[in-house]
This record gives sequence, structure tokens and C-alpha cells, in this order.
Amino acid sequence: MSNPVRAKSVDNPADILWFAIEAAQYGGAALATLVEIRGGAARALGAHVAVASDGRFCGYVSGGCVEAAVAAEALQAIADGRDRMVKFGEGSPFFDITLPCGGGITIAIHVLRNTDVLDDALKELACRKSVALAYSPDLQRLAPLDKVPLRSGWCGEDFISVYRPKTRVVISGQTGEAEAVRRLAEASGYAVDVVGSKSTSQIIDIDAFTAVALLHHDLDLEEVWLTKALASSAFYIGALGSTRTHRRRIDRLRSTGVSSEAFDRIKAPIGLFGPTRDSASLALSVLADIAAARLENFG
Repeated sequence: MSNPVRAKSVDNPADILWFAIEAAQYGGAALATLVEIRGGAARALGAHVAVASDGRFCGYVSGGCVEAAVAAEALQAIADGRDRMVKFGEGSPFFDITLPCGGGITIAIHVLRNTDVLDDALKELACRKSVALAYSPDLQRLAPLDKVPLRSGWCGEDFISVYRPKTRVVISGQTGEAEAVRRLAEASGYAVDVVGSKSTSQIIDIDAFTAVALLHHDLDLEEVWLTKALASSAFYIGALGSTRTHRRRIDRLRSTGVSSEAFDRIKAPIGLFGPTRDSASLALSVLADIAAARLENFG
């Protein structure tokens, strides 16, 4: 049996599922899922590690301290052809494998016998739809779930893994601040669209997993995309400008009949912390604010 070796340092669920599908086609694979947390943990319920039969693995179910051990258990499960549950840390039989946080985790290891359900899940994610898969330890089976719950967790005898589309960031602005936010958003793995301030023809689907960053120094230039954002289900709308500028923005919106509930959605001044005096600090502030809003809305 091969020794485990990390193939990729990724924790995006879609990337991990792709790895599992490809590995299953070339010798076999298992998908390990974090299904219980005792005390503290570095990852949320539903986190995955995908393991190929040749020992390669990717993903995280902890801060990196037990993944090789998880992969070793997965390799044994593949060899045996049977799923298994394994505990690490507190309450585990592996006294020599501890978690720095002092807690414990339980990992469900599922040997992939068919990848159709994963293929279908990835197609749904590519269409920016949420997906839920139910894992039955008794049946050793993954199956799609019609209704997507808010978060991953147990539902009766099944563990439900929830997958959400990746964050899209729509940036309106031709400033140095806009370019800094674009670079950092792309480096963070977000989908990014930079749009023209006056464009009404650009077709960008601003869905519930989209954040809109309006980075102009002129209220007229942000008007088109601010209007589109407010009419959408975007989980975050942020706009550049001082508190005084935002009061002017609200007055303009109110004069056109926009409700207070709508303009209350605007985070202005934009960002998690401020004021900032350079584009790099602003980009960090904006992306941190978007990440916090995503976590609050979707876990």
C-alpha cells in the first residue's frame, strides 16, 4: 500500500471533488468528511479530504495535523472495499495523534464506487446553484438531496454535506483601488468581474453569492451598478466614500423612490476597517468585509 503524500494544498470543495473524480477513474479513491467536532476544530463540519489509491491526497479536515493519518485510513478502506468511521484527538484510540486545539474529530471515509453523484454536484455548482449530498454510513452511499439546508450536519442517520457556489466579486471602478481589489480577490480564489461604470449592456448575473464593490470617487459613476446591485440578491454591496458622501448617496436614492430597506443594504464606507490611506489596505479591508459577510450569510 502506498504512503500518503499531499498532492495539492487546496480546500475549495469543488477542487477536492474534482480530484476525487479523477482519482476514482485511475485506480480508486475515497472521500473523507469531517462529521463530528469535539471541542475546538480548525475546519467546519463537512470539510473534505480526497484520497487516491496511489496515496495522493488533497483537502483539509484539520489544520494539517491529521490529514496524512486520515489518508492512511482511507487507503486501508479502499483496500478493504469498505467505508469506515475514524476518530482523532479526544476520544480517539490513536493516542500518538493529537490535535493542537485539544479537541477531537470524527471522520467518515467513503470509498467511491461511482462518481456520478459528484459529477452532477459539480455541474450544479458550475451553474451557481447550491447542492447537498446525503451520506448514509449504513448503506455506504452518497445521494443527492433535493432541499439544501443552511449548513452541513447530521439529519437523522445521514450526514448532509452542503456545497455553495464560490464567491463572485463584481467591481465597478477605474481607480487604483479597484485594481488592488481585483488582484487580491483573484488571488483569494474568487470569481471576479470588472465592469464599466456607464455600461448598461454588460450581462452579469448578480446572484445571492455575489458581492458588489463600487469603487468610484463620483456618485454619478456608480449609479448604474448600484441600481443593479440593489435590485439583485447580492449578499454584499459596498461603496467607496466618506460618511458625508454616503448621506448624499442616500438622499439621491431616496429622491428616486428607493426604499430605506434597500439602501440599508449598502456598506459605506466600504470595508471592514477604516479609514485607509492606500489601495493595498483598502483591498484588504474590502475583501475581509466580503469574507465576513459570506460567512455570516452562508457559514
